[in-house]
Amino acid sequence: MWPYVGALVGGLLMWAAFPPVGLGVLAFVAPAPLLWALRQVEHGGTAIRLGTVFGFVWFGGMLWWMRIVGTVAWLPLVLWMTVLAAGYAFAVWTAGQGAIWRWYLVAVGGWALWEFLRARAPFNGFPWGTLGYAAADTGPTIGAAQWIGATGWSVLAVAVAAGLVIVVENARNWRYLVDPVVIVMLLTIAGGLLAADSDGELIRVAVIQGNSPCPRVHCQNENQRIYESHLELTRTLRPDTVDLVVWAENATGTPFEPVGNEAVREELALEAVRLDAHLLISGTRSIGTDEFENANVLFTPDGLIAGEYLKRHPVPFGEYVPLRPLFGFIPALDAVPRDMIRGTEPVVFRIKGGSLGSVISFEGAFSRHVRSQAAAGSELIVVTTNEGSFGSGAASDQLIAMATVNAAEVGMDLVHAAITGKSAIVLADGTVQGETGLFTAEILRGNVRFRTAGPTLFTRVGDWLQYLAIIAGAVAIAWPSEARRSRSGSPA
Repeated sequence: MWPYVGALVGGLLMWAAFPPVGLGVLAFVAPAPLLWALRQVEHGGTAIRLGTVFGFVWFGGMLWWMRIVGTVAWLPLVLWMTVLAAGYAFAVWTAGQGAIWRWYLVAVGGWALWEFLRARAPFNGFPWGTLGYAAADTGPTIGAAQWIGATGWSVLAVAVAAGLVIVVENARNWRYLVDPVVIVMLLTIAGGLLAADSDGELIRVAVIQGNSPCPRVHCQNENQRIYESHLELTRTLRPDTVDLVVWAENATGTPFEPVGNEAVREELALEAVRLDAHLLISGTRSIGTDEFENANVLFTPDGLIAGEYLKRHPVPFGEYVPLRPLFGFIPALDAVPRDMIRGTEPVVFRIKGGSLGSVISFEGAFSRHVRSQAAAGSELIVVTTNEGSFGSGAASDQLIAMATVNAAEVGMDLVHAAITGKSAIVLADGTVQGETGLFTAEILRGNVRFRTAGPTLFTRVGDWLQYLAIIAGAVAIAWPSEARRSRSGSPA
């Protein structure tokens, strides 16, 4: 019974480490109850069941906000995450029959591999629950994200948790706990003292959160009403008080979007000229009857369109249906009749004072997309998103937390614009300069700076600590055990 209690407690602690509770410090102990439980059982089937309990409690609770879209969206995703958790549990249990060092490296490296796979498959991945997002979002720890990234913090958090389990079993193995704790402390101190700082020119930003007249459901003239609410708020801005105005994802939509509608384009151009500011307008436009594009369009202070960024990573079953003929029997997918045309590369906009890079909604949760913008030359990051489909749950807080850590990885200030909230302006050191409420129509103002210090270590090399942990775990599995060496004639 007690191993199952351990798995249950571990799942609850993992849930509490992320928003809406958001006790990020729990990331360093939350895996420990499951790891302890796996060392108490004798059968692989039991280990799989323990992983199942752990994964379902954790992901089921963390993604509960998704149930507002429908159980058909929430349950398959949670079950997939649970299957991966069960696979991790079985791998760790298998290594438990050997030396302590082998088990330790498999526990840490296996977790790193688990997160690596989750962020990439299936359908290009789903990074929610990456442990480092909670571990890095606990004050000064975010400063070290510029060196090791969120995935590096995942490695260290699991290393501490696994070391704790080993020391509880036998205090003579204290090095397994003390060594990673010392590394965490040193990185925390260094991150606090040397936090990333955007040191370039200051610009004044206004995020237009126009809200929606009918969030979660479609209503008559919806695109027009959303566009007009954003335009009305923008017109309240006074000239020469702002340098960059940002509209959130889906603030424009066919036929009220600037590329295909000349009247809309002229209205937005007039606002850019009146304010003497750049306008980053985010929205969708239909391409034929079966496809659409999701784009951030930039207007210059002269009223011209300088270019656009096309979203590269659509939401599976939200912005496109993978293997559509295979899933055609699911009635809920009738709500996704068109597939998004993907962009192919990052786009850097040159604006007054520096270079601007943007990602759209789902992409803000992926470290690799934010990093690609930084590597392409961006000095400031904007995330445009909608969030209107997920009610008052934790979806917005979770996305902001992930996007904040991703921005800290590349050492840049972040502007997060959501059509229904929460919108936020976050500095590179994790300081939240301002935040809106949910389902409110308001303007969020703040000052941000461009980064001119050059690429961070993470921008240059990426998830290097994650890769090292995966390699170490693979070596531990392949390394001949004492029993195998004895049978081959080598000294045990």
